[in-house]
Amino acid sequence: MEPLVSVIVPVYNAQATLERCVDSVLAQEYTNLELLLVDDGSTDGSAALCDQYGARDKRVRVIHKENGGVSHSRNLALELAAGEYVQFLDSDDWLTMDATRQFVRSAQTSGCDMVIADFYRVVGEKLSHKGDIEKEGLLTRQEFANFMMEDPADFYYGVLWNKLYRRGIIAKHGLRMDEDISWCEDFIFNLEYIRHCHTIYALQVPVYYYVKTKGSLVNSQGANINNTIRMKLNVFEYYHKFYREVYGEESYEDIRLQLYRFFVTYAKDGFVPPAPLSGSRKLGQERQSVPIPEAVEGDGIALEYYRYRKLWGRYCETVAIKNDMSLQEVEVLLYLNQGVSVRGLRELSDLSGLTKRAVGTALQKLEKREMVRRLPWREEQEKQEKITKQEKTAKKERTTKQEKAAKREQEKAARQNRTAGRKGLIKVLPAASPVFRDLELAREDFLEAQYKGLQEVEKAHLRELLGKVSENVKHVLRG
Repeated sequence: MEPLVSVIVPVYNAQATLERCVDSVLAQEYTNLELLLVDDGSTDGSAALCDQYGARDKRVRVIHKENGGVSHSRNLALELAAGEYVQFLDSDDWLTMDATRQFVRSAQTSGCDMVIADFYRVVGEKLSHKGDIEKEGLLTRQEFANFMMEDPADFYYGVLWNKLYRRGIIAKHGLRMDEDISWCEDFIFNLEYIRHCHTIYALQVPVYYYVKTKGSLVNSQGANINNTIRMKLNVFEYYHKFYREVYGEESYEDIRLQLYRFFVTYAKDGFVPPAPLSGSRKLGQERQSVPIPEAVEGDGIALEYYRYRKLWGRYCETVAIKNDMSLQEVEVLLYLNQGVSVRGLRELSDLSGLTKRAVGTALQKLEKREMVRRLPWREEQEKQEKITKQEKTAKKERTTKQEKAAKREQEKAARQNRTAGRKGLIKVLPAASPVFRDLELAREDFLEAQYKGLQEVEKAHLRELLGKVSENVKHVLRG
């Protein structure tokens, strides 16, 4: 099978961080990829480490060359890449386990030309979630340019590694990194690429851990004031060229003064990574707790239930991050959408396995976001009485024996519902619909992880068997 994604990693004296980087690629939930490790004349043992990975995994392609810089390494890898999509990664950073899967699904479901995602900014043992476009979805090239113009110095737009590119666009237009400059070469490549895009998908899931600290351009080796000024003017010209083409000459004149913000912002020292954001957390706490190794490998019904809960939690967690919610809020919404009329915290706590306190806190937050509403018992009772009255007016009362018996059963059920509903009926509102769409995708990922390696016939047979098991469980619980 040809790789769908080519992941490109330039390597230069990265022995201390290379294993973490490469392991994060090879551990991706999405496996139809190739990894191109371009050793740029390393002298610290990185080259040997690349060869070890190449020998262990057939998806890894190792290229050794004389030192020529990061842009030269990336260009060489682009010449050799075989994937439909291209993803970049720096050797001192790493990916979340679902990064490539999130990229590919966004690209394929939307048909876009580029995906841009959020990322984690790591400083020591702290990290913060970084993004810029607040709403997930498909954008036209001009809509994307509008967002970029609002914050032109944002690292989010300039780098390569939080994006997924179509290799066909890169090849068709001969796009390459400019090897003659050492400042903003990533940003220039992005501007050139976006010129040939029709649509861009903004993904609000952080898929990348960025830890590199950029050095000063002025203090970098070989830089002088003349070269610095020339490079900055060159980048500024690219920026104007891009907006002139996107907006057209007439509209461009209206926004030209706004573009000078770019030059003023970047005049000092080029792309400077953002400082840690407020609300930063300790590294390792951004995702759910790592499963206990002994529990993952152990046997027994309790551990089996634990593994399923952890696996499902992993995919629910992406939904929570994407929608800026807690995992408990997502779980509460999930159970409210299962077709059961839930009344009160006790029932919802029993269904979800969460404590009543956790359920209550989650419901308060969901109510603030207008995703759920707790109907008081009296309001629900009046609503039911109104419906009953309308039904009586619309139809004549039936008198057959069977119909009378059915009516008595309905009245009995209504009385039981009113009694059970004294604590209030919890209803889901339309604002929760995007979360349910994401939960459906999470369910697909959850099943795909379990069925991995099975043929379609085997999957169908397994579903049939699980259906029978489910019916057996229902039968026992019905008493």
